[in-house]
Amino acid sequence: MRPKIIAIAGKSGSGKTTLLEKIIPILKNRGHRLGTVKHAHKEVEIDKKGKDSWRHRQAGAHATLVVSPDTIALVKDRETASLRELTPYLSDMDLVIVEGFKQERIPKIEIFRTDSGHKKPLCLDDPDLAAFMTDSHHTTDVPTFGLDEVEALADFIEATFILTEDIPLNQESTH
Repeated sequence: MRPKIIAIAGKSGSGKTTLLEKIIPILKNRGHRLGTVKHAHKEVEIDKKGKDSWRHRQAGAHATLVVSPDTIALVKDRETASLRELTPYLSDMDLVIVEGFKQERIPKIEIFRTDSGHKKPLCLDDPDLAAFMTDSHHTTDVPTFGLDEVEALADFIEATFILTEDIPLNQESTH
C-alpha cells in the first residue's frame, strides 16, 4: 500500500523546514506515523569515508543497508527518481510529507512569509494547492492559515489527509 503524500512548498527561506519541525511532533503526538522526504539540489553523501558501509560502496555495491537495533539507513546509487518511486521505502507510514518536489502532482501546502524577500507566492496558481500559510495579503480559494496557526494547520492535515480514505487531489506524478 502506498502512503498518502503531501508537500510543504515555498521558496527558499520561507520556513518550510521550520514548519515541518513544528507539524511533525504535533501529528506524532496524536499517534500518527510520519515519514519525510527532502529534495536536495546537490549530491548527498551519508557514508563516512573509511566506515564499513563506505567501503562496501567503494567495492562496487549499488546499495548498502546499515542496520542497528533501532535504525535502518539505506544508501543506494540512483539516478533521479520520481517521488512515486521513492514512496515504497516509506510504505508503513500514515503520511509522507515532502519538502521540495514542487513539480510533482501532489497536494501542496505553501508557506509564504513577507520577510523572506520574495514578492509573490510559488503555488497560488497550482491546481494542487491544498492550503496556504502566510502573513501576507495574498488570497486564494484554499484554506489559509496565519504563520502562528500551526495547531490549526495540523488539524487540517489530519482531517484532510490522514483520517480520510482518499486524498482529494491528484496523487500521480507528472514524471
